[in-house]
Amino acid sequence: MDKMFASAKELKIGKYVLIDDIPCRVVDIESSAPGKHGAAKMRITGIGVFSGQKKTLLKPSDGDVEIPMIERKAGQVMSVNGNMAQLMDSATYEMFELEIPAEIAAEVVPGKEVEYMEAMGKKMMQRVR
Repeated sequence: MDKMFASAKELKIGKYVLIDDIPCRVVDIESSAPGKHGAAKMRITGIGVFSGQKKTLLKPSDGDVEIPMIERKAGQVMSVNGNMAQLMDSATYEMFELEIPAEIAAEVVPGKEVEYMEAMGKKMMQRVR
C-alpha cells in the first residue's frame, strides 16, 4: 500500500500529495470561487520530495487526491564511498546504499545513525541523528 486518497479541500501546506506519480510536499494552494456550473477549482503546487522539481495539480475542491505513504526510518552508516553511504536499517537489518546529500556530507561517517525517508519504492537520506 503505497498511497491513500483524501479530498483536495483537506490538503494543507506542508502535507504530501502525489502529482504525476511523484510524491510532493505542498507549498501553495490557490482556490477559485465556485462557478455557476460546478465546484470550486484548486491549484495545488508541490515540490518533488526526491527530485526537488516543481509540480502543479488542478482539481475540483471536492475531487480526490492521492496521498503517498511516507515512512521515516533510521539506519546505521556502515561505510562511506565518495558521495554514497552503505546503510543498515535499524529495524530490519537490511543493507542498501544511498546517496549522501551535500548539506550533511561532512557529518556522515561510519558508525553514525542517520534518518531516511522511504516513499513509492525510493529512499532518501534526511539527517544525521
